[in-house]
Amino acid sequence: MNHDSYSDNYIRAILNSVKSIAMVGASPVNVRPSYFAFKYLAQRGYDMIPVNPGHVGKELLGKPFIASLSDIGRPIDMIDIFRNSSHIMPVVEEALTLDPLPKVIWMQLGARDDVAAAKAESVGIKVVMNRCPKIEYGRLSSEISWMGVNSRTLSSKRAPAPTQGMRLSLNRMSVGGGDTAASDRAAKNKTEQS
Repeated sequence: MNHDSYSDNYIRAILNSVKSIAMVGASPVNVRPSYFAFKYLAQRGYDMIPVNPGHVGKELLGKPFIASLSDIGRPIDMIDIFRNSSHIMPVVEEALTLDPLPKVIWMQLGARDDVAAAKAESVGIKVVMNRCPKIEYGRLSSEISWMGVNSRTLSSKRAPAPTQGMRLSLNRMSVGGGDTAASDRAAKNKTEQS
């Protein structure tokens, strides 16, 4: 799989098929990006599970923090990793011990580990790197256009204003491809400067 660019259909299929998402590195601090992504995905009907050993005993939007993936005790469709690249491999290795295996491992913006991705893909797990499911959901559903952002999706109808627990259709037609060259360049520049 080429992890430099993902087709809209690949991302769309993932977001349409997963129901439960364990967010590793979730934060209860309401100004952190992981908090916004967690809240957004929960409001779209995904069963969100916050995973962060530093916050066990606390809750995130009514969901108790779990110390590790193996402590969840039920099947997980997707693992969303909100950690920097140097912490990805241990998360993937733990994910590979789960039974059943997750369907997807998603690494947030700026996070990439090609070796960990290959390890997950070798056992049939789909991988997305350097993308945010919140942004991709908003773009593919055209919901992001409510904020005046060009989502590269076309329809004669404007996407409905979302409500609590509402899942918008991710099947709106895309134009100009699904790659996000700006985020790819930013990640490459960040890597080159390190």
